[in-house]
Amino acid sequence: MQDAVVFMTANHQDSERGGDELAVQNWWMGMASRQAGNGILRVSLMFSLEPATLGKDGYRQIFQSGETVDDRPLIDRQHPHDFLMQASVVWSAPIGSNYILTLAGAPVGEATLGPVAFMHRASAANNPTAPLSHHTLDSTHIAMGVIAAGLERGRWRVEGSLFHGGEPDEQRWDLMDPGPLDSWAVRGWFRPSREWSFQVSHGFLTQPEAHEIGDVRRTTASASWFKRRKNGWTAATAAYGRNNKIGGDFNALVGEATHAFGPYTLYGRLESLQVESDLLRFGRHGFIAGAKDGHVPDTGEGRDVVTMLTLGGARTILRPRSWDVAAGADLAVYGVPNALKPFYGERPLSFHVYLRVRPPVRAGAEMRMMESTMTQR
Repeated sequence: MQDAVVFMTANHQDSERGGDELAVQNWWMGMASRQAGNGILRVSLMFSLEPATLGKDGYRQIFQSGETVDDRPLIDRQHPHDFLMQASVVWSAPIGSNYILTLAGAPVGEATLGPVAFMHRASAANNPTAPLSHHTLDSTHIAMGVIAAGLERGRWRVEGSLFHGGEPDEQRWDLMDPGPLDSWAVRGWFRPSREWSFQVSHGFLTQPEAHEIGDVRRTTASASWFKRRKNGWTAATAAYGRNNKIGGDFNALVGEATHAFGPYTLYGRLESLQVESDLLRFGRHGFIAGAKDGHVPDTGEGRDVVTMLTLGGARTILRPRSWDVAAGADLAVYGVPNALKPFYGERPLSFHVYLRVRPPVRAGAEMRMMESTMTQR
């Protein structure tokens, strides 16, 4: 099976921190499986040409932060994905009374932390941008040196992983960034029906950001709903994430939905998250100077809440040889805290106009590939 997408996007980000550009976001994922003993052996590969189509600093996205460029924290931009996003081998087999055991290994893979990553969520399928809360929820969808295991019975599943906690470096074309397996994560799933999926996870990340001292404890919870209909489908996700790190807790709430009917799609995303004000204002982590023995008292200072609402739609305009070509657009409005208004303005507006291309996908495979994690397809 395969799934892929290319967004060719005219991107306008408002305020003096924004600007205009043409951005091309993209990825491809393929999966092959076969019988192995009494189980199934599955190999997955995922690639992106964003290091070429977006460059080393990615695409403009005001209020975004995470990872580095030119050995400095990257702000007001979403970083490009690595060329190699995933290379994994997964084996699943029944054991005992109605249990399924899963074992997985990947030089580049996905930790068992957070909801389904944004590019695989049906609720975000037509949104060309990452959530602002990406580094509070699902940034470990690209992790180095992942070893994972899971145990499933009926509606319940528990899984855990060991992995290297550092974020990918700026060398986007190299195949991996080796390092010790110094981080861990555990995640539980409950699927009461075909439509509903719930997850709770917690992980310990050793020094994930190159320019931010200290480790991070991340906790997430999410609920997802997907309903297929004769002429389309509807999907929704609500998620909460928290990073406990130097300076205290940074929380994020996300709600997103997509409604597809015939050739048309409507989508939206609402986010409210705590951001590190000094990082967005001055390009540096303000907590570091006050850190003593890797600890800063949680006074509540240095954190502000940013809210973002995105509404958009798309329409399929061509289907040559079962390829899906759609035109779309969206508009984003923001709630800006007082500390950041001198830098972003009182009421910034951003928008995208794009052409989206998806290759032919075997019947039933698109949703299986989309609503998936490395250990579950």
